[in-house]
Amino acid sequence: MCAEKLQRIIQAIILGIVMGLVAMGVAGVAGMLQLAFLLQFATMIMLFIAGLTGWCPGLIALKKLFPSCNEERR
Repeated sequence: MCAEKLQRIIQAIILGIVMGLVAMGVAGVAGMLQLAFLLQFATMIMLFIAGLTGWCPGLIALKKLFPSCNEERR
């Protein structure tokens, strides 16, 4: 598994957690909608910064543990 693919999988998991928190908030569990909003907002900010600058702290950390997809192809 390469770092870039693993990052996308982690992003999908985060979005799933947000969906679960929203469902819990709609069901009446106090504070879950606010937590879902904050988690979603933080994810959006990180993706926006990564898109504009190419700098992503999560990907930098993953590349220390897993090889880059470009290195795997060689």
